[in-house]
Amino acid sequence: MKAAAFDYCRADHAQDALRLLTEHGGAAKLMAGSQSLGPMLNLRLARPAHIIDVSNCADLRQVALLDHVIRVGACVTHAEIEDGVFEPLRGHLLQQVAARIAYRAVRNRGTIGGSLAHADPAADWVLACMAMNANIEITSTKIVRKLPMREFMLAAYTTALADDEIITAIEFPLISEQTRWGYYKFCRKTGEFAEASCAVLIDPVARVSRVVVGALDGPPGDLPVIAHNIARNGLASVSFEDIVDALSTIAPNKDLIDRKLYANAVRRSLALALGAVESI
Repeated sequence: MKAAAFDYCRADHAQDALRLLTEHGGAAKLMAGSQSLGPMLNLRLARPAHIIDVSNCADLRQVALLDHVIRVGACVTHAEIEDGVFEPLRGHLLQQVAARIAYRAVRNRGTIGGSLAHADPAADWVLACMAMNANIEITSTKIVRKLPMREFMLAAYTTALADDEIITAIEFPLISEQTRWGYYKFCRKTGEFAEASCAVLIDPVARVSRVVVGALDGPPGDLPVIAHNIARNGLASVSFEDIVDALSTIAPNKDLIDRKLYANAVRRSLALALGAVESI
């Protein structure tokens, strides 16, 4: 199929995009890399009267190291993060995440802000931003506000964005050199969306430990008891059965087979984070 007719507008900066959004009200959609919106337009799952292209907004394509955070512009592409185009991201955990998103052709066009705004539960950035405790910078013509990722995504494909707001940046807290990170996802084949995924972040300096599961029916879910036990007593303190049981709190509608798939994603993420080869 082909997209229904729409008016195309190209914004040169964020304020230009906000002005156009305000003018067109709820009849407009933003387009960045168009790796999610494009297929929806072609399938006519989305039929906006106006498309506002923000991919050329220079102020949304910058990365800066600020006090205690790395600020990543919403229109920075997955490939730019993967390739370390921006000095503050070289050697950062974000490079590991970006390198495993879909295919290189998708990474060349897709943007971090576009992925978060789409809010697919199986998306990589949704999970990684939750595990890294990122803040989402949201801008309208009136105010700039920041929401923790766990408050930004409300449900599958549903966010806290209003019709007159856009994501302008994502802020990632700085992490210590002692931080351990594990990220694993099950896909039917390379490049497809995950059927189960997990991110583990353990920072002994900041005394932070998170185990976050993705590809659920809604936003990613925390496993705080597992995270606490691992940080305090090590990998051997948590069994596979403990993980399966803990998953019942965030995936109550999943059957035992599905929970075991998620549990394996958790187990492999923990092993990656802690440098363990043996199964748990």
